[in-house]
Amino acid sequence: MRHKIRPALRSLFVGQAAVALAAAATLTTGAAPAQAAACSNGYVGLTFDDGPSGTTRALLDSLRQNGLRATMFNQGQYAAASPSLVKAQVDAGMWVANHSYTHPHMTRLSQAQMESEISRTQQAVSAAGGGTPKLFRPPYGETNATLKAVEAAHGLREILWDVDSQDWNNAGTDAIVQSASRLTDGQIILLHDWPANTLAAIPRIAQTLAGKGLCSGMISPTTGRAVAPDGTGGGTESCAATLTAGQSWSDRYNLDVAVSGSTAWTVTVNVPSPARVLATWNVSASYPDGQTLVARPNGSGGTWGMTIQHNGNRTWPTVTCRPS
Repeated sequence: MRHKIRPALRSLFVGQAAVALAAAATLTTGAAPAQAAACSNGYVGLTFDDGPSGTTRALLDSLRQNGLRATMFNQGQYAAASPSLVKAQVDAGMWVANHSYTHPHMTRLSQAQMESEISRTQQAVSAAGGGTPKLFRPPYGETNATLKAVEAAHGLREILWDVDSQDWNNAGTDAIVQSASRLTDGQIILLHDWPANTLAAIPRIAQTLAGKGLCSGMISPTTGRAVAPDGTGGGTESCAATLTAGQSWSDRYNLDVAVSGSTAWTVTVNVPSPARVLATWNVSASYPDGQTLVARPNGSGGTWGMTIQHNGNRTWPTVTCRPS
């Protein structure tokens, strides 16, 4: 998630979400639930950040009614405050993961502070009955080598996303459903626990996935990809893309990208608006929309780079990598 709704505002969404759930329930009548799909085209990972919250039970009810399972990236502070909701996530068949304790910009923290954010969340989730998380999503998708080392020390696999639903940015229900329709086997979508429009989209997401022969699955701690709920399928090959800072000027900056784990890969770069990519090197690049860069090897290996015009937003882009 790139922007954050302050905790004090979260309660404002509860009433909206209740109305959305009532509306969403009317859409499920006569619809084929996702669990009835043949899963012939594989599995996708539905992920919900920032819970648990006042809307969590409504979200769980809708997911369960529509035959969907998801990974809940919980904040430790909310897990500690509402342990019964963490237990409710598990009882509803969801997987519980770590999204830091207070949702800071992790790359701005010291290693000791990173350790505190991750370890306290591990403890809070475990104490609430959510088990010991195996997956970690850094807030805002921001990561670096120090953070990855802390994650590894806790046995955590870092998980970003292939599709950003933009629900955190007030995307409408239709847009959220359209985002889910872009998912393919093994891919992961970023959603959030609290938006009313996300809750309203759940039945239609289930219908959309079923129509494509896709089922909701778990995220493998081994590959970081969506697989069957029992952990089978999805293969073992994976890749990772790591950003490091290059030269910087008043209006733009360079980022170097190192891809590891595979020689045939696709890296998706999501650039926070209003920043944009000015140039790339040592890579084959395409631009499906104004804020997304899709990079593939051009014979220069796994090290490449890009120039970002920040336009006032210096938050680094997020990157995800998948084997091609």
